[in-house]
Amino acid sequence: MPGFELFSDLERKEVNDVLDNGVLMRYGFDGMRKGHWKAKELETELSKTFSTNHVQLVSSGTAAVSVALASAGVGAGDEVIMPTFTFVASFEAIMMLGAIPILVDIDDTLTLDPKAVEAAITPKTKAVMIVQMCGSMGHMDALRTICNNHKLIFVEDACQAIGGSYKGKLLGSIADVGCFSFDFVKTITCGEGGAVITNNKDYYLNADHYSDHGHDHIGNDRGAESHPFLGYNFRISELNAAVGLAQARRLPEFIALQKQNYTILRNALEVLPEVQFRTVPDGGEESYAFLNFFLPDLETSRNVSKAFKENGIDVCWNYFDNNWHYIREWHHLKEAKSLYPISPEIKAALTTLKTKDFSQSDHFIGRNISCLIKLSWTTDDVKLRASKMVECIKKMR
Repeated sequence: MPGFELFSDLERKEVNDVLDNGVLMRYGFDGMRKGHWKAKELETELSKTFSTNHVQLVSSGTAAVSVALASAGVGAGDEVIMPTFTFVASFEAIMMLGAIPILVDIDDTLTLDPKAVEAAITPKTKAVMIVQMCGSMGHMDALRTICNNHKLIFVEDACQAIGGSYKGKLLGSIADVGCFSFDFVKTITCGEGGAVITNNKDYYLNADHYSDHGHDHIGNDRGAESHPFLGYNFRISELNAAVGLAQARRLPEFIALQKQNYTILRNALEVLPEVQFRTVPDGGEESYAFLNFFLPDLETSRNVSKAFKENGIDVCWNYFDNNWHYIREWHHLKEAKSLYPISPEIKAALTTLKTKDFSQSDHFIGRNISCLIKLSWTTDDVKLRASKMVECIKKMR
């Protein structure tokens, strides 16, 4: 991760196909495009990869989450349970629909703690959204059971975990509806783009229409299409889809490289008694996009993170003070800072975040170091990196 490190003639060919026919929009202009439908091809490719019946491409991972939730009927006043450790897009996508984000603690998988989810359910709860952060998964069976027992929609945000799997099923394809991001720093990239995948035909048709102003896409005359319901513009372009098509076909290549580099680092670190790796549930396999491990306490993690930077070890973070990915520094959320009025229900829910106890999440995020795995590293690069990481950690004893 990320795929942009390894652009090749495959991506250039697909993009040039679009430029040659001149049709950059994914819909319409049938006569001009000379049979080239990059978005449709990418949807077919992803459907095969994830063994899922339906795929709808959209303009971003954030759009994918909003479209997925809207397609399942989530909207104003509905509560959506989500983790404290994620990207800000998770609560943005929920609030965009007028729904209420309910943040709950994570566990040592670095995503939703099933016990915290169960405790947060109210009569207003409509969905549970797991975010497969940093390339791995939560306790999927337990979360599925909770959703089934309470008749809740199970949403899987696998934006950072494409290529990971659980009990033989690829992440993103396990819940009722799954979401992916193909932005510039994901394992496969479109530059900007995302996807909603599902085996539920109704959810798919809703996503197809909703993401394109409510167009029903029946017939071959876009101007004559009907609008069964309101929609918005979350379309992907043919240029973005063209890049993604080549990258999707290279996913096995990228995952193999990630695993190779991840394994070298992990083997070097696992001999250190102070290092404890994140929990991967039985039957799960990470995407190897990140290496995550815990150190004894927050102070050690901060010091090690600082030492990594001082020794040229980039793309490794302690997220405790990060204002993109962890609740502690989401002051704009807690204070409901918005350009437009927010509903009283949402504002009341956000106000509670100022005083809510997230000490369990602090315990895990405070001790965690997360290291992105690059595709472009040589074996020598990774071995040198591993030795430096080990020395930095040893010096903190």
